[in-house]
Amino acid sequence: MKIALLGYGKMGKAIESQAIAAGDEAVLRLRSENAATLSAEALKAADVAIEFSRPESAFQNVRLCLEAGVPVVCGTTGWLEQMQEARQLCTRLGGALFYSSNFSIGVNIFFALNRHLGQLMAQQPQYEVELEEIHHTQKRDAPSGTAITLAQSLLEQLPGKEKWTDQEPVSPKELLIHSRREGLVPGTHEVRFHSDIDSIIIRHEAHSREGFARGALQAAHWVIGRQGYFEMKDMLGF
Repeated sequence: MKIALLGYGKMGKAIESQAIAAGDEAVLRLRSENAATLSAEALKAADVAIEFSRPESAFQNVRLCLEAGVPVVCGTTGWLEQMQEARQLCTRLGGALFYSSNFSIGVNIFFALNRHLGQLMAQQPQYEVELEEIHHTQKRDAPSGTAITLAQSLLEQLPGKEKWTDQEPVSPKELLIHSRREGLVPGTHEVRFHSDIDSIIIRHEAHSREGFARGALQAAHWVIGRQGYFEMKDMLGF
């Protein structure tokens, strides 16, 4: 498989390392220094693009991939206000767009646990809920895309919760996300339900970027030959 790496920072390099081990090849590496040279013609040398750039660049990169007829796997967060437009473009062009706020298989199992816990807790109004996410100091967006995904899933399940917020104080209708930036932490997410008598906590802690890279590479293999918009639940089946 020939891959265009749109974003060649720490994640892009981790993906390339996994790709080489799997017998795949990176035929394009997009850095900030050569970003202006990206074109549909250059993208057509690849079977698939994997996009881990910056929020301000993501939509443009995804658009170019779709216009070039190259399926694109995107893990950049912080640009979701343009996602609807990207999905419409994908449909109009008959392309393939695979998006996830987190490609780690473990995190996606965590997402499924969070959905199920939210369903159970919907009948237990005596519990309050909050989220916490911790990432390295170089992460640009806060809250993280993973934390927002967790929060949105809970909002679908919990009566009385209408929106998430990262600002205190919170109203009873708001779900609070605490964001912390510390050292070189790859990513930690915790969902806490607490009452006067006990607490229920689920937590995912990444030890390295390897899990994210492996999941993105798996998604790239899976999306080739498909049309439409996809997420990890489509590939994993849960």
